[in-house]
Amino acid sequence: MIAQELEVSLHMAFMDARQKRHELITVEHLLLAMIDNPTAAEVLRACGAKFDVLRTELNHYIEEHTPTVNGTEEVDTQPTLGFQRVIQRAMLHVQSSGKKEVTGANVLVAIFGEKDSHAVFFLHQQGITRLDVVNFISHGVAKIPEGDAKPESAETESEAEAAPNGALENFTLNLNAQVAAGKIDPLIGRGPEIERVIQTLCRRRKNNPLLVGEAGVGKTAIAEGLARRIVEKEIPEVLANATVYSLDMGALLAGTKYRGDFEQRLKAVMKQLAEKPEAILFIDEIHTLIGAGAASGGTLDASNLLKPALSNGTLKCIGATTYQEYRGIFEKDHALSRRFQKVDVVEPSIAETIEILKGLKSRFEDHHKVKYSTSALTTAAELAAKYINDRHLPDKAIDVIDEAGAAQRILPKNKQKKVIGNKEIEDIVAKIARIPPKNISSDDRNALKTLERDLKAVVFGQDKAIEALTSAVKMARSGLGANN
Repeated sequence: MIAQELEVSLHMAFMDARQKRHELITVEHLLLAMIDNPTAAEVLRACGAKFDVLRTELNHYIEEHTPTVNGTEEVDTQPTLGFQRVIQRAMLHVQSSGKKEVTGANVLVAIFGEKDSHAVFFLHQQGITRLDVVNFISHGVAKIPEGDAKPESAETESEAEAAPNGALENFTLNLNAQVAAGKIDPLIGRGPEIERVIQTLCRRRKNNPLLVGEAGVGKTAIAEGLARRIVEKEIPEVLANATVYSLDMGALLAGTKYRGDFEQRLKAVMKQLAEKPEAILFIDEIHTLIGAGAASGGTLDASNLLKPALSNGTLKCIGATTYQEYRGIFEKDHALSRRFQKVDVVEPSIAETIEILKGLKSRFEDHHKVKYSTSALTTAAELAAKYINDRHLPDKAIDVIDEAGAAQRILPKNKQKKVIGNKEIEDIVAKIARIPPKNISSDDRNALKTLERDLKAVVFGQDKAIEALTSAVKMARSGLGANN
């Protein structure tokens, strides 16, 4: 199937040839049409094409060498064999690669198959080869001929990065400033973990803690808690003037069109961090650095750029990753993993989660304009741990109280409750876990009372077995054992 933008380009090429009363439409006509085709033009631009020169040469050749039809009758312009071969070659290539649409970029690659055509000659004159075109289409590797300047946007970006703190402002987030602005929630608990992080940061070499834990246990919150301690002056004097910067990988990768752009940005960040001896770089999902940059045509990935600075202590870095990524990706890069000191961030207990919820309660109350009862927070932690099995505490318990507040906010004013209790929490957990609300309860005593009757109602002929089973369950839940 031919893409709409290519269909429009081919239609315009035929119309132009008919208006000029050309008897044939050639490969040169096709290349001229590709200059105005959005997809093909992007490829040509990345390969360093000079559009004005190419357009002039093609127009001159077409006028000089294409036979015209005299008279006033409408011209039935026919494609040459070369033209037909190019379109057929492009379609076959797209079919073999499993794609659905033929674009201008595919046609541009197919044009190089007509080696004896002037279209290919004009492209070679500008230093554009089939390999250049394929490299850009397949890998995004652009070729900028020597002497050609990068686009204005790239120049402006480079100037911005060269400015004082430019790279840090563009590609990192100052967590100290976020704390001062009240945009970060307080860290509740995690005393041993944060003390271990501080101790590692104070080392002379390899002073890089790596927070490893399941998703949702609060790894990012530890880095934010460190920034809060610095701002509130609750930290050892050696780190009293430190600033924590969180690396924004999305911003670092966005718009990296040319080879070396990613590496240049990362080096600019590292250079400006090196100028700030008290700076600490926090990299969430640090395993994504392994391989980043190499795919865009570079020989080094981001992790290799960081290794020297990490090893000699000039860069203090806090990383965060999950156990799965640590074992599957990070640990396999021995040179990188040995430069970090692993800090395990385990899932908090239900009791610790309740304390975390109590600490965050005021934030959610201010946002949702409701109050949470103490029992509601306890219920949220217990039910989240019991029924929501695909996530971890405290994240899933925080989600429950947040959603309970949101559920009240969307109700009409006359139906909104001022205080969220156990019932509202149970309803939210039932929705998240997708089980009937009547099955949700933080207290199983009512269910145990009728357990024997309920089982006998659905299982027939096994009364003695049911009585023995319910007796054992009740004894276990009461805390009694066989010895009692």
